[in-house]
This record gives sequence, C-alpha cells and structure tokens, in this order.
Amino acid sequence: MSVIDLRSDTVTQPSAAMLDAMAKAATGDDVYGEDPTVNHLEAELAKRLGFAAALFVPTGTMSNLLGLMAHCERGDEYIVGQQAHTYKYEGGGAAVLGSIQPQPLDVQADGSLDLAQVAAAIKPDDFHFARTRLLALENTMQGKVLPLEYLARARSFTREHGLQLHLDGARLYNAAVKLGVDAREITQYFDSVSVCLSKGLGAPIGSVLCGSEALIGKARRLRKMVGGGMRQAGILAAAGLYALDHNVQRLADDHANAQLLAEGLRAAGFEVEPVQTNMVYVAMGDKAEAIKAFAAERGIKLSAAARLRMVTHMDVSRGQIEQVVATFVDFSRK
Repeated sequence: MSVIDLRSDTVTQPSAAMLDAMAKAATGDDVYGEDPTVNHLEAELAKRLGFAAALFVPTGTMSNLLGLMAHCERGDEYIVGQQAHTYKYEGGGAAVLGSIQPQPLDVQADGSLDLAQVAAAIKPDDFHFARTRLLALENTMQGKVLPLEYLARARSFTREHGLQLHLDGARLYNAAVKLGVDAREITQYFDSVSVCLSKGLGAPIGSVLCGSEALIGKARRLRKMVGGGMRQAGILAAAGLYALDHNVQRLADDHANAQLLAEGLRAAGFEVEPVQTNMVYVAMGDKAEAIKAFAAERGIKLSAAARLRMVTHMDVSRGQIEQVVATFVDFSRK
C-alpha cells in the first residue's frame, strides 16, 4: 500500500534529478565562506528577491530566529500574529534566545494583521515599556495569500512608525504562484524575508534569510552562535538551487489538487474552509482522532485536529486525492 501523507508539504522526498544535482555539487567549508554552491544559492536568491545579501541555514525556524534577532536587541519587541509560526510554532526562540518580547495580535480572516490594531500596540517611547522595533507578517498564512495592496500599506505603515518589516515567507512561492507574479513583487515591501526550500519546493532541508548586507552580516554571526554553521553544505544548497529552478511553477498543481480535495469533501457534506493555495482545512470536531485512525488503515496519514489541516504537495497525485475523498466519504457513512 502506497502511503498518502497529507500532514505537511515538508514530507516530500527528493527526486532522482535533485539527488543527482546534490551528488555533483561542488563543495567547500561554508563556515569559512568557501562553499561555492552555498555562495551561489545565497547570491541567486538574494538577486531574485531583490536583496543585497542572503544566508543559508538548516531550518525555517532558524532563519526566522536570526531575522528577529538581527532586527531586535534584548528588551525590544516585535508585533506578530497569534497564529503566526514565528510566535506559536518556533519554541519561543525569540524570547528565550533573543530576549525579544512578542506582542501577539489576532490574525484577520484573510491572514493579515489589522494595521490599526498594530498601531495601537506600538509602545510609547518610555522606559516602562519594551521598545517596539519590528512587525512580522507571514505569507502564506495558513494557506491564505496576503494581497499586494495590503503589503504596500504595511510597508508605508512601518516606515511611518519607524519599524522594520520581516516576512516569514516559508511558502512565499505558493503565494507568488497564486497571485501570478514574480516573488520579487511580494518581497519588495520587506526589510528581510525568510524562504523555506523544504516546504512545497521539495528540497530535503534548508531555508534562506535575505536582507541588507548589514543585517545578513549580523545574522551570520548569530548563526554561528546558535549552532547553524555547516561545513560542506553545498550538497544541501544544490537541492535548493534545483528546487528554485524546477519546482516553483508546479506548485500550481498542488493548488489544483487542494481545490479538488476541498470540492470533493464539500460534496460529501463536510465543512471546508475556502482554499487559496495548498492547504485544506476541514471541521472535524470530536471526530478528529477517529478519521485519523480510519484513514491510517487505508494508507493515508493525517494530523488529528478538530480543525483538520491537509496539505497537498508534489508527492501526492490527483488520483491519490480522489482516494482521500473516497476515504472521507466512507468514513461519513459509518
């Protein structure tokens, strides 16, 4: 029985062509700045996204952490969404390792933060308060794409209030493909961007932080501090380069499969949230554990949650989506 894993788009396996690129990668010691493939990846992604410099790191969590710590000093504050990855799903690293205070706000239905609420949350210049330094957004946010018009307003807002603007762009390319624009049309509004290569794009590991020369220089020192300096990392960087060259436009297939899944589940009577990219959210209530076990018997891996998230990716075909829909239909008839 072939396994259909819908828990996340991080579960993909590298293709034969990607593995071949990794095997042929030129390498050197990246801590010394001597790995040519890492240097190529950093320079290429910085160029594509419109930044002066970039830094290759093992994980998206580290990329975001370094971005936050490069922008903020101890005792500073960043404003962020309650459901944002940087706040909720990264182990409290900014607070624990950076002594940076998060100020979480409710995320709006479209995945954005209400800029009026952000303005109200900015602390006065008073020694009683942490210094508000940074606004952090996420795109996509639980599969939702932030409109370009909103990003332009956020850029103007942060300049007006003396803040920096960071993007957790773990699924930046899903957003770009959905909008039908070059990713640079999104990243032009930000001071720093974290891009994950192992979500949707199919690389086995790695994220890249992009920003100014000064910010990336600071982040490089911080990367060493938190143990992220790798040696012959070109083997991994080659996978990222392959992903950027071959696996971006095919994200549209994942989006189409997510729509197919959502439509099939709605037709079967399930409550499904509107789908924009590669995430499908289904209301399962107290049946979450039951559907997880039922699906597992049929070779389908799901998370167990009342608001069940299923994520399509390159290792899930249209035919397999149809199998998943049939499984949910069978479950509803139990």
